[in-house]
Amino acid sequence: MPALDQLAREGKVADSTRSVIARSGIGVAVRKGAAKPDLSTDDGFKQAMLNAKSIGYVDQTPTAAALKSLFAKLVIADETRSKSKALNVQAAVANGDVEIGLIQISKILPCRGVELAGPLPADIQTYTTFAAGVDAAAKDPTAAAPLIKFLTAAEAAAVIKAKGMEPG
Repeated sequence: MPALDQLAREGKVADSTRSVIARSGIGVAVRKGAAKPDLSTDDGFKQAMLNAKSIGYVDQTPTAAALKSLFAKLVIADETRSKSKALNVQAAVANGDVEIGLIQISKILPCRGVELAGPLPADIQTYTTFAAGVDAAAKDPTAAAPLIKFLTAAEAAAVIKAKGMEPG
């Protein structure tokens, strides 16, 4: 929510309206029916990346930046660089163009031909946060309140979870 916080500091978003709707973690995608790597520990994830013939991710995104930093932290950046490809992850995994795809879980679940092998282990997981706020110059700022209330209500949590995200 740093971007929304910045907009609030700049007076562009009403501070009192800021709300986290959901967050989406990074998942490991494999082709439907393929063996799923052990992702239960940092070492399991590290081994899965080292053992993979190819790794796909979407470039120029916060997820890609987080993965590059994670690979450096795990001291596997050099080993994974030559087999990593920036592309349309879901299609590449489904077509067999890459063995493992790394992308937000919410982007894996709806794709045909692809399965979620699992999320990154908790202590190395990175999240993208989806938030809402009302423009400080809105003509009718109260009009957005029901939508934000709906998206943050307990009833919305089941749908958010079903889509591979965690409620805010």
